[in-house]
Amino acid sequence: MPVTLVKERYSSKVGEVVLGATPEQGGTRTATVTVGGDSALPFLHFEGQTINRPVIAMEVTDVVPTWSDIITKQIGDVINDPAAWAKKCVDEFGADLIYLKFNGADPEGENRSPEDCARIVKEVLAAVGVPLVVEGCDDSAKNNEVITAIAEAATGENLLIGIAEQDNYKSIAAAAMVHKHTLIARSPLDINICKQLNILINEMGLPLNKIIIDPTVAGLGFGIEYVYSIMERARLGALANDKMLSMPIICTVGYEANRCKEAYASEEEFPGWGNLEDRGVLWEAVTASGVLQVGASILVMRNPAAVKLVQKNIADLMG
Repeated sequence: MPVTLVKERYSSKVGEVVLGATPEQGGTRTATVTVGGDSALPFLHFEGQTINRPVIAMEVTDVVPTWSDIITKQIGDVINDPAAWAKKCVDEFGADLIYLKFNGADPEGENRSPEDCARIVKEVLAAVGVPLVVEGCDDSAKNNEVITAIAEAATGENLLIGIAEQDNYKSIAAAAMVHKHTLIARSPLDINICKQLNILINEMGLPLNKIIIDPTVAGLGFGIEYVYSIMERARLGALANDKMLSMPIICTVGYEANRCKEAYASEEEFPGWGNLEDRGVLWEAVTASGVLQVGASILVMRNPAAVKLVQKNIADLMG
C-alpha cells in the first residue's frame, strides 16, 4: 500500500542576506554571495526550498598564526602575506569568502594601527574577487577603532564586519550603516540574548537583511549538542515568522574545532586516538557537518583538507 509522507508546513523562511558588491553596485567584487532563504529545516528538500547553498569562508590572519603544522604546511609560504594567502584560498582551495582576522591589532600583541589594518584589507580586496568577512582583535575598545577605520576605507564593498556583541555593538553597527556593510551579531549561546541583540541593532537603523547571527559554536565533543539545540531554536523561530531570529547563521568552525585536544594532541601522547593528520582533518570536517545539519549558512574554516571534504558534503546534501 502507498505511504504518504507527513510534511511540515512553515509560515515563513530564513531571511536572505547579500555579501559583497560588484562594480555596478558600488564595489569591486567579481560576484556577490547570497546566504539564507531556506523555507524548511536544512536539506529537507521535500518540505521546502534550500535556495542558496551554504558557503565556506576560509580564515586568513594579518600575522602568522600559531596553528597546527598540519594546517600551516598546506598553506605554505604565503602565510606571511595575507593577500597572497587569501588568493591561494580562493584559487586553490575553492573558498567562497575570505574571513580576515586582525590578531595583530591586539594591544597585547603587535598593536597594529587601524590605518595599517585598513591597508591590509585593501590589499586583500585587490588580490581576490570574492566578498570579505572582517573581524578585528579580541580587545573590544581597539576593535571598535579598527573596524571603524576598515569600514570607511572599504566603503561600498559590503563587507561582513564584526564582532557586535551585547555590551559592544553601537560603534560597529554605526560603521556598518554609514559605510554600507553587513554586520555579525554574536551572542553567547543564549537565544534570548541573540534576539535582544538583533532588536537593539535594528532599532539603531540597520535593516534585518544586513545582519548575520553568530550564536557562538563549539567543536565536536565539546558542547556541540548544546550548540545544535540553540541553533535549532533559532531556525524554528525564523520558520515560525520570528523576524528577530530570521537571519542566516555564521559558525567559526575552524577556531572551535582546532582548539579541541583531539585535533592537535600527538599520537605519542594518545596512541589510541589514531593518526594525528587524519584526526585533525576529521575533527574540523565533522564539526562543520554537524552545524550544517542545523542551519549554518557560512562556515569559517582553516584546514584546506577539511574544506575539501565539507565542499563535497555540501554538494551531496544540495543534490
